[in-house]
Amino acid sequence: MIEKIFKKNYVFMFGKISNVHFSVMKSTSITICCIMALLFTFPVLHADSDSHSKGGTFIFGRGGDSVGLDPALEEDGESFKVCDNIYDTLVHYKDGSTDIGPGLATSWESSDDGLTWTFHLRKGVSFHDGTPFNAEAVLFSLNRQHVKSHPFHDVSGSYVYWVATGLAEIVDTISAINEFTIQIKLNTAYAPFIYTIAITPFSIVSPTAVRKSGDKYSSNPVGTGAFKFVRWDRKDKIVLEANENYWGGRPNLDRVIFRSIPDNSVRLIELQQGSLHAMEFPNPDDLEQIRKDENIELLSQPGMSIGYLAMNMDKSPFDNQKVRLAINHAIDKTAIIEHLYQGLGMPAKNPIPPTMWSYDDSIQDYEYNPKLSKQLLAEAGYPNGFETTLWALPVPRPYIPDGRALAEVLQSELRNIGIIAKIVTYDWGTYLEKTKNGEHDIAMLGWSADLGDPDNFFYFLLSKTSAEKPAGNIAFYRSDAMQDILEKARATTDKNKRISLYKEAQQIFHKDVPWVPMAHAKQILVVNNQVKNLTLNPLNWKYFRNVTLER
Repeated sequence: MIEKIFKKNYVFMFGKISNVHFSVMKSTSITICCIMALLFTFPVLHADSDSHSKGGTFIFGRGGDSVGLDPALEEDGESFKVCDNIYDTLVHYKDGSTDIGPGLATSWESSDDGLTWTFHLRKGVSFHDGTPFNAEAVLFSLNRQHVKSHPFHDVSGSYVYWVATGLAEIVDTISAINEFTIQIKLNTAYAPFIYTIAITPFSIVSPTAVRKSGDKYSSNPVGTGAFKFVRWDRKDKIVLEANENYWGGRPNLDRVIFRSIPDNSVRLIELQQGSLHAMEFPNPDDLEQIRKDENIELLSQPGMSIGYLAMNMDKSPFDNQKVRLAINHAIDKTAIIEHLYQGLGMPAKNPIPPTMWSYDDSIQDYEYNPKLSKQLLAEAGYPNGFETTLWALPVPRPYIPDGRALAEVLQSELRNIGIIAKIVTYDWGTYLEKTKNGEHDIAMLGWSADLGDPDNFFYFLLSKTSAEKPAGNIAFYRSDAMQDILEKARATTDKNKRISLYKEAQQIFHKDVPWVPMAHAKQILVVNNQVKNLTLNPLNWKYFRNVTLER
């Protein structure tokens, strides 16, 4: 059954059709659809008489559009990867590393007790609208999230990360010592603080631009970053241009265009025909074709992500641990990884990836055992199963490359144990809004690390604090034991103690089963050979300031 379902989604039915024949069939079926689209898109990439690598327009193909471009309000990767090129944070993750380096702050220090942090700001920096960067801009950007009386605190959205990371409770005050020095005082010691303040939602925005645009600021972003916002054609493209006065030096590119192309196969055709320079999320069954193409290159490295099925514990019957356990036993993750990920993923058993320190490999994953699933359902009071909804990701993500294909397999496997699941999906922004407000029964989602600390996974995805709507914890899992451990782990700087606590947290997660942890996927990009200096980063999204194009 699983092979038949994946065949429908461009995965081969072994012994029935060859790879070559299947590739021809698939290409033929979508080429006609692509031709008209290509006629109305950007001109084919071509060589210039000028062979210099400076300048040019870099076109990046992605699976979905951004939700918004106000970093404080967003929570999805498609928004963040654009924001990362428009804005700066006080401190940056170094390229290709989980280490911290200077950003809009040139230096910083903390008190011995870890409660007071002082940041010395970079001088001579301007926002894209020409207004000066200074301490007032930092206070505006962070206090609008933290201080409820701030005139821009109440907006059409919520500061999800400020709450979910715990900063809403941890931070006491944010104040200016002088024009280029700020001080952040904490209520309690917080081990990952310097790594947390580096993430995209805590980028520094132009106060003038926010005041000018109000609720429309998310569509008119202004930062200090390497690229300036030009325009946004919804569900099509976002255009950025080089910041000539960037404090880190003018980027090599003149322009960056983020194109939204939901179909993985169409993106690959556009890359091969020259309408894109790079793309995300190829179909796994296209990897062999990609590796044989001399004009493109596949970049990959171990990812720091988790893809999962969250069972909404605020709804019956998912408040029953035996039902959740039955669903875990009903899913053949090994077959799913083999067919859907095709070597670019591994089955997950914990809520953090194996590349993250404190990962507990001693935990034994729940075996695929439909017979046991039925027994558990009967013990839970559902001998004949039940009906529910299964929410499928509408866009490819690093942790789940094809939500619809996965949904059809899961639907079949749940039917085998008597659970009739109707597949539901929405556009990406609506999907996120509805799941964080608990409208789903079972929903696919995932997480890619913002910082190299287990707290980034555990607190946002599994804490009681994050189960408050709009929630990051979309299982609405509320465990006093888990919460106690997470609070202790973020309050101590002793790494050995933190390792022990997070291993305990993984044991509790394994017992309570709020999710089916599905997969840890590799991070990959497909890149035209013209592109140089484009590197994958373990934590941040795509930084394009160092990219050059050979012409």
